[in-house]
Amino acid sequence: MRTLWAVLLVVVVMFAQIFIGSTLALLLLDQANPLREPLGAVGVTLTALLLVHLVRRFLDRRPWSALGWRNPSHVLLGVLAGAVPVLVASGLSLAVGASTWVPVDASAYVWLPLAAVVVLLGQAFPEELLWRGHLVDTLSVRLSPRAVVIISSAGFGVLHIFSQSPASTLVEKLLYVVMAVALGFACTAARIRGGGLWMAVGVHWGFHLGMRLLPLQPAHFSVTLVLLTITLTLAGAVLLRGRREPALAGRPAE
Repeated sequence: MRTLWAVLLVVVVMFAQIFIGSTLALLLLDQANPLREPLGAVGVTLTALLLVHLVRRFLDRRPWSALGWRNPSHVLLGVLAGAVPVLVASGLSLAVGASTWVPVDASAYVWLPLAAVVVLLGQAFPEELLWRGHLVDTLSVRLSPRAVVIISSAGFGVLHIFSQSPASTLVEKLLYVVMAVALGFACTAARIRGGGLWMAVGVHWGFHLGMRLLPLQPAHFSVTLVLLTITLTLAGAVLLRGRREPALAGRPAE
């Protein structure tokens, strides 16, 4: 029951941080305002930091340092580990005809740096702070590393049943959840490999950056999802080959 409570609490906090953090920007700025999304993303990150701090201090009573704040340079390694599987899967999807190339003007990439910041602050960092930071640390006190990996990956993936995506059929929606589980696995593996939060943030961020780099349109989205699931799972398995067990031993990670 304590494990179930921990996962449910993370789910509640995740929805709360999205709703509370983005509300002010949504209310004050119209859709045409270029600052709407960046300020909303900043609000999500600030709300996530506040809520996770309150949960850890007053409910779980876990030290803030156990989230693993050292080695921020691990973000770059994580970005590489997250983007490469996406680019490989996208290339294979294009090769087998599951995706088609959509010509775009080069000026469209001018906004890519801003989009990267929005993804980092609106999704990658706050979500990893919860799932691979707080939840992994909390579960590691009483569960085996394997159980922590399974729960963190599966819980994160199942939650994506509510995500907006190109998935339209029931099969595609289920495959999208499976793909999200694979992403959660890769992020959890990065948490273990890096001994802290930053590499997991990088993997999550790299995944979204990789999805935006190539202007592809899915023709058979289910095939693309299967390919992403395979490449992300392989990336997680590679990361786990160099795992650092102390990071899941319930002690503050470095």
